[in-house]
Amino acid sequence: MQSKLSDIDLIEQTLAGNQSAYADLVKRHQRFVFTLALRFSKNREDAEEIAQDCFIKAYRALATYGGQSKFSTWLYTIVYNTAMTFLRKKRVATDSIDDEATFIQVENNESAYDAYNVENKSRSFYVNQAIAQLLPDDATIITLFYKGEQSLEEIAQTLGMEANTVKVKLFRARQRLKDKLERNLKHEVKELI
Repeated sequence: MQSKLSDIDLIEQTLAGNQSAYADLVKRHQRFVFTLALRFSKNREDAEEIAQDCFIKAYRALATYGGQSKFSTWLYTIVYNTAMTFLRKKRVATDSIDDEATFIQVENNESAYDAYNVENKSRSFYVNQAIAQLLPDDATIITLFYKGEQSLEEIAQTLGMEANTVKVKLFRARQRLKDKLERNLKHEVKELI
């Protein structure tokens, strides 16, 4: 089964001419690439375009992947650079931290009716909503660290920063996220954190 192969195995097969191996690699990483792209663009259509561009760029540059870092780190670097270029081209104004405009990303998960799952979805909704209100850099660092489970060193490599800089930025992004949650939820935030 292709799904049990490592990223490196799939890359080797792709470089050997197996196109379905690259399709498996895309399937493995597409959700997170789209989530990152959405954090930057705050628009589903733009995020889809960014994600598609990322996978095309990754395919073309696959032979240059040297394996010094995890494939996901290499791919997320492409996502970051592609999104920044896309946003510069669109000349999208950077939102202020105090901007209260929000968007909701609806995920097509199985519906759950028990209280535990409903509560978890509610928490996730409010956290995602607050992350969406952050500046793109803050949202990216939080997304990479918590959802992408990237280490500080991997994030530093992805964003082209020092690990200590990422640590400071992550700390500040957490504070801003907490402030957003407090502002949005007032008293309920104590139950979420």
